[in-house]
Amino acid sequence: MSKIKRAISVDEIEKMKFKELQLSPFFGKLLGSPECSGVWIVWGESFNGKTAFSLQLAKELTMSGKVFYNTLEEGARKSFQTAVINNNMKEVARKFVIGNRENIDNLKERLRKKKSPDIIFIDSIQYTGMTKKEYQSLKEEFPNKLFIFISHADGKNPKGALANFVKYDADIKIRVEGYKAMCLSRLGGDKEPYIIWAEGAAQYDFNLKQ
Repeated sequence: MSKIKRAISVDEIEKMKFKELQLSPFFGKLLGSPECSGVWIVWGESFNGKTAFSLQLAKELTMSGKVFYNTLEEGARKSFQTAVINNNMKEVARKFVIGNRENIDNLKERLRKKKSPDIIFIDSIQYTGMTKKEYQSLKEEFPNKLFIFISHADGKNPKGALANFVKYDADIKIRVEGYKAMCLSRLGGDKEPYIIWAEGAAQYDFNLKQ
């Protein structure tokens, strides 16, 4: 029989301290004041700016720790190289590392090491091969890490049972459409969309009106 955890009083929870992310005013407006742990999800259709946004977000989060971007789906190919160059990731090269299709077992081994990454992007969740139970196990083994899952979309929602499960579990949910990122956060934030690429967003809006 498992031991029941001690309940926490109101006074205790009010006195708890959490490590919050360091964010510029621009991203703070979008995301609120999240802590540097937990789960986020970013989803959207292809060619809407999802990878560009994810890299811009990763660049921002290097202010708070070491970022590992696991490109499970795309791999270290020319298209991803172009995205890295376009978003000038070289500026944060000391705190940003790319995983070339690293499977979840290998990722776990990496995260068990000392001085392992603090923030982990997994692109995409559809390529992890994880079950809901394996996702929960990953989250529970590394409670002090921040996992950000990138997902394909099915209409306005993430694609697939696992992605939808993660959406409901996540502290921050970000939908990308037309080179804009719309955020829903449990920790504050603005409803105003983040513009990923101004020219592309303007063209997308123009096409919608035609």
